[in-house]
Amino acid sequence: MTANDDNRPTDGREPRLRAEHLTLSYDQRTVATDLSVDIPDRSFTVIIGPNACGKSTLLTALARMLRPKAGQVYLDGAAIASYRSREVARRLGLLPQSSTAPGGITVGDLVARGRYPHQGMLKQWSAEDEAAVVEAMRQTGVLELADRPVDDLSGGQRQRVWLSMVLAQQTSILLLDEPTTFLDIAHQVEVLDLCAELHGHKGHTVVAVLHDLNQACRYATHLIVMRPGGIIAAEGDPKTVMTAELVEDVFGLPCRIIPDPETGTPLMVPAAPKWYAPAAAGPEHTGEDATGPEHTDEDATGSGQTTADTAMAKTS
Repeated sequence: MTANDDNRPTDGREPRLRAEHLTLSYDQRTVATDLSVDIPDRSFTVIIGPNACGKSTLLTALARMLRPKAGQVYLDGAAIASYRSREVARRLGLLPQSSTAPGGITVGDLVARGRYPHQGMLKQWSAEDEAAVVEAMRQTGVLELADRPVDDLSGGQRQRVWLSMVLAQQTSILLLDEPTTFLDIAHQVEVLDLCAELHGHKGHTVVAVLHDLNQACRYATHLIVMRPGGIIAAEGDPKTVMTAELVEDVFGLPCRIIPDPETGTPLMVPAAPKWYAPAAAGPEHTGEDATGPEHTDEDATGSGQTTADTAMAKTS
């Protein structure tokens, strides 16, 4: 099978994961109507948009964790609602925005739950399962925490443990709702680099909801921009989609778009605030000594004496 620049099949086949004419509601509030989206196969698709525009709701519906009021989600050519839960979990993994671990469970035991879809009456825990769990923890840097209770971990450590559980499922489609939540900047980059590796070297389809526009542009091969009402404002290659006009229209933020000096991808720089004024020229530009010009007490004494002279006069 061949694909175009958006990783869309060019042989007439539909993408593995797509949605048609969805009406989605959350907390009895309609979030989106007539929403259709294709997730390009083997892409790193990132969904961005303002708060409460329906990003996470869409991702939850794609994972079959939310039943649409209307429309349908399709997975591998069939309505996702027609699959058994275990079969869906063998094909796609979901990292939700927030999760609660059972009290007292250890890191290793929680990650091992990612192997549930591969278990059954005739297939118990195997060396393959053990290897998958260890590798998932190694990839996210939590292997040394395997025997620690999840309750004892920091928010960032817990987030990496939950990601480990999703990776242990060994699915070819990963749905990640704000995977960098609670992580410091170094771990944010590590997690996104890992997602990029899974996409680039292992052929996974990765779909992530992110808030950071610059991270989205750096890592995404396909960008979906949503506006309130669950409306797709734009989608495609970040290099063509991310413009200053789009950012101001969708987010209400004046900005400039420049090339990222490291990757060449779009880099969004917010416009300077109204109160901002460029720093005054330093001593190296004025020729003055670093300590500044000699101050006088002329205003106080009327004599034009220097501060040092005045001080000496007062003590003499």
